[in-house]
Amino acid sequence: MEAMPCQNQRLGPRPQDEQPPPTATATTGSGSRLIRFAEPGEDSGCPSPDSSSSSNGVAAAAIPAGEGGATPIGPQLKLLPMNDQLRELQTIIRDKKSSRGDFVFSADRLIRLVVEEGLNQLPYTECTVTTPTGIWEITPPLDRTGSGREAMEQGLRDCCRSIRIGKILIQSDEETQRAKVYYAKFPPDIYRRKVLLMYPILSTGNTVIEAVKVLVEHGVQPSVIILLSLFSTPHGAKSIIQEFPEITILTTEVHPVAPTHFGQKYFGTD
Repeated sequence: MEAMPCQNQRLGPRPQDEQPPPTATATTGSGSRLIRFAEPGEDSGCPSPDSSSSSNGVAAAAIPAGEGGATPIGPQLKLLPMNDQLRELQTIIRDKKSSRGDFVFSADRLIRLVVEEGLNQLPYTECTVTTPTGIWEITPPLDRTGSGREAMEQGLRDCCRSIRIGKILIQSDEETQRAKVYYAKFPPDIYRRKVLLMYPILSTGNTVIEAVKVLVEHGVQPSVIILLSLFSTPHGAKSIIQEFPEITILTTEVHPVAPTHFGQKYFGTD
């Protein structure tokens, strides 16, 4: 699989004496697929078109089927279909040399894609409207509520202006890594709604687990919660699904190395 060209990179056939970069294939319940990402130790933002496979800064990484050869994470975990646009956005976000402007622009685009697919997971009911040329049946969505981090909130509002937003403030202890809830405010009828829970980078899963517990305390069933995440680790996804087997997780990538710098760079505090 060819590495994605970066800006200003020369395009053309690979020299005959150059070997293609190594790739790894992962088999999941839906078949085999490849995911590529920038290597953490690589200094170059864009691979040189003449570099070898060991130094081109791009590699193929497999989605782990489970730790120690265990069973896959499960059908609750859903991935956006991979394409070149998605790979480009993921690469820019992971690249430590990306400018903040490019980072935020790419992050907002990726958020929009995840939010759109999250809305697509909601149930719809039929209704009839009158158009200027006749009568058509359309399907508006059922009641739904969004709850999550500010980085993803605007993307949700851009896609669904009428959605009701709840807030949860959770902070993890730096030493124990235990998450503590400091604030939670939801619409009073949240217990009868579908909930889109937004958390950009799913690393350990501890914060999300605490957030779901708060939602359950307010009458929300885990089966109506859809967690929207940009990047996830296998450990984080498994921890959440083990705690709440009925929850649905939607993300673009599952890999042990998550871009944990996301929040700092997005808000310019890095």
